[in-house]
Amino acid sequence: MNPVIVISDADNVATALETLAVGAVLNGVANVTIQETIPRGHKVAIRPIAAGTPVMKYGSPIGVAIADIPAGAHVHTHNVSSARGRGDLNHHNGTAVDGRIAEPPDDKGNP
Repeated sequence: MNPVIVISDADNVATALETLAVGAVLNGVANVTIQETIPRGHKVAIRPIAAGTPVMKYGSPIGVAIADIPAGAHVHTHNVSSARGRGDLNHHNGTAVDGRIAEPPDDKGNP
């Protein structure tokens, strides 16, 4: 069984189906050497991802790299910014908006 899953040719990350040890080589999907331990269920870069570019999983962008991510590196919250679940961002352009969706307005109607 392949230790990772990649759904789309557009993906630049794979999801680990088991813990991936440093030095392991992923053959088939990408010829990538694991640079750091990747926990089961986490993502690993299958090619370099430049800072400011989309991180693609299952053919869809899941965030933007906030630092250069080399192939074989752990891809997680320390190097990816995501608007998913962020009520303080405008989901169309990622800019901050007044108030958070989960916060009710104060007694003056301010968010």
